[in-house]
Parts: sequence; structure tokens; C-alpha cells
Amino acid sequence: MVLDLQKVGLKKDGKWILKEIDWQINKGENWVLLGLNGAGKTALLHMLNAHYFPTAGKMKVVGKRFGKDVLGERLRQKIGLVSSTIKQRIYGSDSAYQVVLSGGFASIGLYETPTDDMREKAQQILKDLGCFHYANRPYGTLSQGEQQRVVIGRALMGDPELLILDEPTTGLDFLAREDLLDSITNISNQEGAAPTIIYVTHHVDEILPIFQKTLLLKGGTVFDQGDSTTLITSSVLSKFFGVPVEVDWDSTRPAIRKLLQ
Repeated sequence: MVLDLQKVGLKKDGKWILKEIDWQINKGENWVLLGLNGAGKTALLHMLNAHYFPTAGKMKVVGKRFGKDVLGERLRQKIGLVSSTIKQRIYGSDSAYQVVLSGGFASIGLYETPTDDMREKAQQILKDLGCFHYANRPYGTLSQGEQQRVVIGRALMGDPELLILDEPTTGLDFLAREDLLDSITNISNQEGAAPTIIYVTHHVDEILPIFQKTLLLKGGTVFDQGDSTTLITSSVLSKFFGVPVEVDWDSTRPAIRKLLQ
């Protein structure tokens, strides 16, 4: 099991941010974490990365049990996190190649000498993600979509057991978004080496076929969870969003629209 949360709660400044979170993820499952702004998604991600510790409940992530095992960097080395915060910390003068290489050391910036194997691995990741042709360009000169691919490549350098993609399409135009979603599908389809993926979003139409499961988070609690095709329906999401919506599964991805009241 990659993730095991049992009745987990988080209290900050005397207020419960998360309450009674039950969530289990088995190896090989890919999940969407869906919730509107303020639902508690960011707080939950901070806990998964051991930046916050649960106030209540039991929690185990990639084999590490909170409260018993040594966490911190040892835990985070097993988790590949892609977020806007990580993107903003990367040095704009570093090349795309250097950024990906730095993932092998779990560092922001490249301060150690990579091995030949690491260099070969970084080059292959750049090729797999369609980044190789701009490998030597400074990160700061890349487009938003190109930067996002490079940051994902950095996360993959450490062979993470769990890859967390926190709203990765923010700021991307339609074409860049679809290209990035194709890359995420390719990552999932890697034989034998694919990490378990948690895709965090508030956009229903980004639920790809590879995301078999969805957890709906609302007001710091689990509204519902289960198979994506069963959960992402007009009736469930109308209750979840609190307004009438219509969901249409066009081909393999859902589309949603608000109904007139």
C-alpha cells in the first residue's frame, strides 16, 4: 500500500483544516484528488510530504508511519512532488538538463557531480518528456508548459514511488495543457517503472483514463471516493458543487457544464 490514512485530522490555529480523512491507495492505482479552492487539498499535500503532522488519526505514506519512523527527507526522497512552489524555487539560469539532474540529489540547484549513469538517465527522461531539444536552454527562458515538463522530469529522476502533480496545468493554454496531459499518460504507461500518481485538480475535464480512482474533498472532509466513472456523474457532482451540473463522458474523458436554474 502506497498510502494509508485512517481518520486523519489536522488542526491549525485552533481550527480543524482536515477531519476524518480515510484514504487508501494501493501500488499501481492512480488517483485524482478533486476539490475547489479552500477544500483542504494543499494542507493534505503538506501532510503527505511530512511538512505537517496529523493532529488525529493514523497515517502511513510509502511505507513510513507517521509518529514511528524517521520522516523528513527520507520520506520526501520517495515522493516526487510537482507544484507551483517547486517551480518558483528553481534557478532561472540553470539549464533544463541541470534542473532534471538536480532531482537525482533532491536539491534545488546542482551542487554535486552527477555520475555517468545519472547523466544518461536525465537525458532519457528529457527525451521521454519531449524536452531534449531544449535541454541546454536556461530554465527561465522556457515557456510555462516547457518548465512544467522539466520539473516533472526532475521529480522522476529520484525514481519516486509516489508522484504528486499539484494542479500542473495552471497557466497553460489549451495545446500546452493537452501535450502535458499526454506526457502524464506516457509516464503512467512505463512498464515496471511507473510511479503511483496523485493528480490534484479542480478541473473535471482533466480526469484522464489512467486515473481509475477519484477522491472528492470538500470543506476538509472526504465527500466521496471510488471509481472515477462511477463518481464523476451529474448527480454526484451536483451535490458536491452545490449547483446543478451535467457531466458527459465524451469518449474517455468527462466534460462538465453548469445547468441554468
